[in-house]
Amino acid sequence: MKLAIVTGSCGLIGSETCKRLHAEGTAVIGIDNDMRSYFFGAEASTSKSRDTLESLPLYRHESVDIRDWGEVTRVFKKYGFATGAVIHTAAQPSHDWAAREPLTDFGVNAVGTMHLLEATRLHCPDAVFIFTSTNKVYGDTPNRLPLVETETRWEIAEDHPYFTKGIDESMSIDDSKHSIFGASKVAADVMVQEYGRYFGMKTGVFRGGCLTGPAHAGAELHGFLAYLMKCTVTGKPYSIFGYKGKQVRDNIHSHDLVDAFWHFLKAPRSGEVYNIGGSRHSNCSMLEAIKLCEEISGKKLDWSYKEDNRIGDHIWYVSDVSKFQQHYPEWHYKYDLRRTLEEIHAACIASL
Repeated sequence: MKLAIVTGSCGLIGSETCKRLHAEGTAVIGIDNDMRSYFFGAEASTSKSRDTLESLPLYRHESVDIRDWGEVTRVFKKYGFATGAVIHTAAQPSHDWAAREPLTDFGVNAVGTMHLLEATRLHCPDAVFIFTSTNKVYGDTPNRLPLVETETRWEIAEDHPYFTKGIDESMSIDDSKHSIFGASKVAADVMVQEYGRYFGMKTGVFRGGCLTGPAHAGAELHGFLAYLMKCTVTGKPYSIFGYKGKQVRDNIHSHDLVDAFWHFLKAPRSGEVYNIGGSRHSNCSMLEAIKLCEEISGKKLDWSYKEDNRIGDHIWYVSDVSKFQQHYPEWHYKYDLRRTLEEIHAACIASL
């Protein structure tokens, strides 16, 4: 593959994707206009990441807003049929922020995705199109599962089919409360599938759990583990919202997710959907994550509890990744939870 277009190129997953493709000898066109700083403030800016990427000889940057059809078209016309892949990681990623500006959220997540799909169809229809979706497309349906409270976490009943591996792709995305963010991602998710099934394009939807890693610019409204470790290291107060702090998330390191992208790029399918997260290999509750951050950092977190859980928040979510593993048996995890947090801790210390 000679050339790839990566949206959200300066974010956590986008930057990891750019570096991996570059290492594989692929020229990368990065699309990113640092809207993360608009969403979450200056501390969440991706400008430093852009500086790092622009030092790579095969990287070229386009500061484009994916809501701007004219600008998206310009980029795709420019590179046209030379483009072998479009990896779409740009997004407004926060539940809470989406409710503040629903039009902006839908514009970025849904309309922006539509622009990229159509530009791909018109100018590089043979390119592989990868979309970074989310487990929030299932809305609050996971909260109806039979859950059991333990000392440190909520856990699914041992006799339930999801206990061994987690939640698979057969779970319905209908008849649930998604949050505004979840709904905009549903629209994009389904459209990516449709361009694969209707137009025969090589599209893959990756419904991520918590995506994390040392390059994450964690903020209070997004970036669970990165922000948690930042607060532990710096002494900044941290708030837990609802479910007694026992809500469970699975966490996948950006390296492992991008490695999954790479396997799909080498043997793409059309209109495929995968749940992709830490699975049973890497998951934790809030309380368990706090304990691990404190162990690694040697510091105590200053945290408080608020009874109100976030709308559409999951009590327990663990991804069943077995479908992807069946399709791509050479893909394996490299990072478990502790190793991931140790890297995040090292990055926090380095940034002080």
